[in-house]
Amino acid sequence: MEKFYLSEASINRKLEAIEYIKEHIKFNSEPAGTSGLDDEYENYENWLEKLELMKNIETCPSNRCIGREYFLIRESDEKIVGMINLRWNLNEWMLEYGGHIGYGIRPTERRKGYNKINLYLCLLKAKEFGIDKVLLTANDDNLGSIRTIESLGGILENKVKSYKKDEEMIRRYWINVNESLEQNEEEYKKKILIKE
Repeated sequence: MEKFYLSEASINRKLEAIEYIKEHIKFNSEPAGTSGLDDEYENYENWLEKLELMKNIETCPSNRCIGREYFLIRESDEKIVGMINLRWNLNEWMLEYGGHIGYGIRPTERRKGYNKINLYLCLLKAKEFGIDKVLLTANDDNLGSIRTIESLGGILENKVKSYKKDEEMIRRYWINVNESLEQNEEEYKKKILIKE
């Protein structure tokens, strides 16, 4: 059985991270959960510096939220199969549209259940940071993301009009971190590694 772990974004995985973004470009697929790497992959070091600023309330830009960015790594080949970010101290925009967690899986690795593993591992990180409840959002037509959120205990609070297009709706879900981890431990404990 394949095992996965989260690795905080670092210079060590620069080439892999750039390749991850380029795969999205090749498949004309908008990357999610990258903390803006898709806009800055040609200046990876600058992106890492921005992530460093977002780790502390004293240095976090006022238009951003404190958080961490992780790569989802498959142990067997050490490949980045996904990315996920965990945010807290949400600003008004993130509370409405973005939530505590943003995630994505590379196009060639989708429909394998990897994003559920990605989210479960991120919930473990949320617990480490003392976050009891997390908000996740998904476009109303993104069935894969909706299934991922609901499978880990997401409760739909409401739907809001998208900031992109008025006709699109965004679903806002809440997950109780401890409840989700307890209810899903048996399913995921054989699929994950804790490395950091």
